[in-house]
Amino acid sequence: MIEIDVLREIRELKSHLSYSKNIGFFFGAGTSCALGIPDISRLTNEVEAALKGKPAEAFGIIKKDMKSMIPERDVNIEDILNQVRRIRELTKESDDKQYLGVTGKDATAVDVEICKSIYKIINAKEVVASLAPTKRFFAWYNLLNRDFTKEVFTTNYDLIIEKALEASEIPYFDGFVGSYEPFFWQESVDHQAQHGDLTKNWIRLWKIHGSLNWFWRYSETTMSYRIIRIGNILNVEEIKNELVIYPSKDKYDTSRKQPFIAYFDRMRDYLLSGELLFVVSGYSFSDRHINEVILNCMRQNNRLFVIVFFYKDVDVENLHKLYSPYLNLNVFGPTRAIINGELGQWNFNREA
Repeated sequence: MIEIDVLREIRELKSHLSYSKNIGFFFGAGTSCALGIPDISRLTNEVEAALKGKPAEAFGIIKKDMKSMIPERDVNIEDILNQVRRIRELTKESDDKQYLGVTGKDATAVDVEICKSIYKIINAKEVVASLAPTKRFFAWYNLLNRDFTKEVFTTNYDLIIEKALEASEIPYFDGFVGSYEPFFWQESVDHQAQHGDLTKNWIRLWKIHGSLNWFWRYSETTMSYRIIRIGNILNVEEIKNELVIYPSKDKYDTSRKQPFIAYFDRMRDYLLSGELLFVVSGYSFSDRHINEVILNCMRQNNRLFVIVFFYKDVDVENLHKLYSPYLNLNVFGPTRAIINGELGQWNFNREA
């Protein structure tokens, strides 16, 4: 394994961040974990402990079933939500149809209870989380070159970013419009701001796994679901609509596909837009759809350069096995790195 001069690469990284005119970011769960928000493993355990009665029983049945399907790793809450929603779809949410003893009605109830538990657990951590690091980051990002839009994509459904931006009075846009019950408007996501447009300097925030303040609302007029955004929620138990977090296969396969398809299209167009530095942090490359978008764009756009930060060296090594041919990808881990397609270990030269 080659040795890589850590000081040299830090200088290169500093140069990239200082002189790149167009910089975008992708934040995964690790960035929220750093602020005290539970990771997926801890969240799974806390949700399981919070459930009572029939939802807890159904949760246990589905978790046991999922363990037999994916024995190579621990079952997490997103795996369980996926399976719960498959059961809902197969049974048409009926009390007369079941899977492993879990009726469609039971699956609907456990889905609702899981999402409410996730909301309560994450919200409790958000209240005590420090916004200072996030506010400092966006204060810097907001001052960057104003000739390009500033775009942030995230799989996190907590509200840390929104709270930090609003506390700093930094304008941002997420694809929702309106005041009473803001609704998703696809045309606003597809729109490319032109020079002189006031909103060009607003930060774009695209939450591709949903958010703690998004809810499904059924329209009797159109006989279909749409997503609305609710502001400060005092008591999630009083909200009758279902929470939109980790919307499972719905975000790809059904009529409920918006805004998720629009966000993925936006990310694809953004990564293909020309010269761009795209920084990925806290994301483990575990979502196949996201990986395909990023890697396909790296193949098609030779002016796209991606920098990835990993918390664990094993993630660096796993990514190298799959994507070593990509020379426009640099990966930084605690003691390992991928530079120009080569896996190496950090070497700290004090005399450099």
